[in-house]
Amino acid sequence: MTYRYRSYARAVATAALALAALAAPAHAEPRDPWVRAWGRNGAGQLGNGSTLVQQTPAGVRGLARADVLELAGGGGGETNSFAVAALNDGTVQAWGGNTNGQLGDGTTTGRSLPAAVAGLSGASRVAAGVLSGYAVRGGRVLAWGDNTYGQLGDGSTTGATRPVAVQSLSRVTDIAAGCYHAVALREDGTVWTWGRSNFGQLGIGTDDDRNTPKRVPGVTDVVEISAGCNHVLARTADGTVKAWGYNANGQLGDDSTTHRNVPVDVRQLDDVARVFACGYHSFAVLDDGAVRAWGWNGFGQLGDGSTVSRTTPVPVPGLSDVRGLAGGYNHTVAVLADGSVLGWGENTAGQLGDATTTDSPVPVVALPPGSGATRVATSIVARSSYAY
Repeated sequence: MTYRYRSYARAVATAALALAALAAPAHAEPRDPWVRAWGRNGAGQLGNGSTLVQQTPAGVRGLARADVLELAGGGGGETNSFAVAALNDGTVQAWGGNTNGQLGDGTTTGRSLPAAVAGLSGASRVAAGVLSGYAVRGGRVLAWGDNTYGQLGDGSTTGATRPVAVQSLSRVTDIAAGCYHAVALREDGTVWTWGRSNFGQLGIGTDDDRNTPKRVPGVTDVVEISAGCNHVLARTADGTVKAWGYNANGQLGDDSTTHRNVPVDVRQLDDVARVFACGYHSFAVLDDGAVRAWGWNGFGQLGDGSTVSRTTPVPVPGLSDVRGLAGGYNHTVAVLADGSVLGWGENTAGQLGDATTTDSPVPVVALPPGSGATRVATSIVARSSYAY
């Protein structure tokens, strides 16, 4: 497979910087065993013991990717970005900003190295919003952090620095978090939402916030959910995709820019294998491995070589064999089947991981084939990236 580079000179420069990074203990080697992180780091969200910007992937200290079930990036700014990771032993680690207790350790003190979320074991999934964290344990959802809009789902709007139980919701198989709302998938294929709904992102027919879960009507047989900042994608068993919420940039893919408080069909999209809702843009991987993108594209984060936003899905040329994908405010990262990690879009903080701060509307390489990475994550609407 080939990828377009902006110039031969840049490719040479990138390779030279990557070789230099191999000799520097502060940077992760391309095939080392650690979770890698790069980009903005003002709150210590890269987990490397510093708050310095990182333009190439560096190891999250003490966190091996083989130990991680799932990692999620949260936060929306320099001082509050954070990350959470569910480990194979059922514990959850968190690091970064902690202004609202989003690290779940009983304090509001940030930290630049991973440490345990208090009293949490048996976790199978995690998610992160701007200021809140979530975990699934035994089919129930636990949440912590900011609760201004009821996004902790415990029937109140009082924040919590330790995990609290989301009310009246069981048999949950997956959890996703938007900026200030949460989405749960139950084993019966139904979708439940709570938190902020100013753009209809709860999908329940109103724009009213909720502090307890409510079922999204009109969607059944859902097998996958994904949440952007203020929008949601849901893939059904027949390979079609529903969307709802904020749509000013076309991220719902229904050929409009009208916000929707009930699910609508993503147009011109069939035979979908995976969906990925990013900050303000969206992706789908089809059964044949092709990739489609839509939504906000002001920095080239759709990867189609342009900076034109799209209200219906368009092909991402030259991109296939995608194993995982994630997107923050203005950028996207993906991991391919060969272990390579690519990035595109905005790069002001080095969040593309290619040792530059130059934006790119087409994929550039953050980690080479054989890196060992199989999944990626980003801060939900910030400028930090992760591979594990």
